[in-house]
Amino acid sequence: MRKLFVSAFVAALTLSSCSSDDDSDILNEKNIEVPVSYDFTRNGASTVNFEGQTTRLQMSAEILSNFTDFDNASEEMLLNMFANENSPFANEDLNASSKNIKSKVAASNLYFSTNNVEASEIKSDFESWITEQMTTVKANKDMLAKAGQAGQIAQGTRVRYVNAKGLELNQAFAKSLIGGLLADQILNNYLSQPVLDEADNRLNNDDELPEEGKNYTTMEHKWDEAYGYLYGDPSIPASNPNSILNESDDRLLFSYLGQVDEDEDFTGLAEETFEAFKTGRAAIVAGDYIVRDEQVAIIRENISKTIAVRAVYYLQDGKNLLANGEFGAAFHALSEGYGFLYSLRFTNDPMTNMPYLSVSDINNFKDQLLSGNGFWEVSPDTLDSISEKIAAEFDFSVAEAAE
Repeated sequence: MRKLFVSAFVAALTLSSCSSDDDSDILNEKNIEVPVSYDFTRNGASTVNFEGQTTRLQMSAEILSNFTDFDNASEEMLLNMFANENSPFANEDLNASSKNIKSKVAASNLYFSTNNVEASEIKSDFESWITEQMTTVKANKDMLAKAGQAGQIAQGTRVRYVNAKGLELNQAFAKSLIGGLLADQILNNYLSQPVLDEADNRLNNDDELPEEGKNYTTMEHKWDEAYGYLYGDPSIPASNPNSILNESDDRLLFSYLGQVDEDEDFTGLAEETFEAFKTGRAAIVAGDYIVRDEQVAIIRENISKTIAVRAVYYLQDGKNLLANGEFGAAFHALSEGYGFLYSLRFTNDPMTNMPYLSVSDINNFKDQLLSGNGFWEVSPDTLDSISEKIAAEFDFSVAEAAE
């Protein structure tokens, strides 16, 4: 595994940190105080705020909870939830919010500020999954799925609903949202230098000049917004999220960071990520932008790796289940794999500040999975080939990710 940035960070801690009476670490000559929890205050009041991110995570959860509710949900309802139009949510606080999911999908400064064509295509993909689910799949929900025919397929005692290619559209939507909304906003927007250092952000941060009517500087707030997309689900303790790793209600990025961390080949990934978020935020308070950017590199590497590991895991799981003739379970795994594969577009290699894999490579992988009758006829060789190419770019083995 690539440990370039993480190893450098750990070495820096070993050489230059010490314990203080308030259980924080102090780094380098600028006295960067890293708290035990993600708690930062000014004049006795918290400076941490990521309400908008919590709102969008709640909106995402409500959309996903309705994706297979064919008796009560409709195409119009889910599209309205995606754009937050016409008060579609059961939670009235969400209806009253000015936030929505659609505007933040494929909307990062680094990747899409001058790339409106692809951004529109990606938003259209999410809407097309809603439309196909609530038209074609819904119309065939009582029919048995087969190659070229949408319908239901058994996974043990559960029923899964797939399109004509065997793709579970709710899984494609959810796992692609991990990249298209969460990773893109964290890695390529709020933690990007153009956003953190926009206009007078550095000068105002150095002068501890907060936004009008707020207790935080703009740079502090941008960092917190990145933090909120990972840790902002209401079920997660905001100041110490890893205390309930794999026990929260979150079913998006935080959940899968925890699942990857459970694999002994990637143990420590969750803690490294949390420490980097804390250290980077503390560096902003201290005005140390070199340390801040070192933490950005760690976060980018770890979140990108989380997406890649799960893509390979599900492709391999699907391959094994197909070999056993367990088509319902296999299609479910491959659908999750497809979503994580889609999310690779939004990863960020800190060595290049670009995705680990090219857009053309990712599109080619997606085409290979869904060509012809899709999952009904995808070959083990295809699943292995895609898995190996992903693993090679992230410097882990297929065997490590597949466990």
